[in-house]
Amino acid sequence: MGKKNKAEKKSKNGKKKDELLAEPHDLASILVQAARSMRTVLSRNLLESGLYAGQDGVMLALAETDGLTAGGLAAKLGVKAPTMTRTIGRMEAQGFLERRADDDDARLTKVYLTEPGRNRLQTIAEAGQHSENLATRGLTDKQVRTLMKLLRAVDSNLQAARAAD
Repeated sequence: MGKKNKAEKKSKNGKKKDELLAEPHDLASILVQAARSMRTVLSRNLLESGLYAGQDGVMLALAETDGLTAGGLAAKLGVKAPTMTRTIGRMEAQGFLERRADDDDARLTKVYLTEPGRNRLQTIAEAGQHSENLATRGLTDKQVRTLMKLLRAVDSNLQAARAAD
């Protein structure tokens, strides 16, 4: 029996090395699944603080720029305006944010974090860090930096394609 070539070598789990490599057409499904898994872990970490999926993004956007319109928040977070309006209503009922008329143009309504909302920002940061630690377990710092660089490039390509439509 001759030596096995590299493609025929088996890994520790019994699969051929080339079976472990994803096909290019698998990128979308792998990326979507990883994002879902990350979102599930993050949501679970946030739930005990009274926050639901997606609310963390709204609060972080407002922490960065308080006083955005619902449309501005929707655009910033990449969701549709009706979805954002429902989310804002729910978060307002929870006491995390409030809507107020704009000082300069009373026709505009802007969204602001309340004190209880601001008090949740540390919890959101900790939940995010915990989720990142789980997701990158076993990866080196260099691998994490490379992964982030590649994901930013993929996102940039997709954003450019969407803008061109």
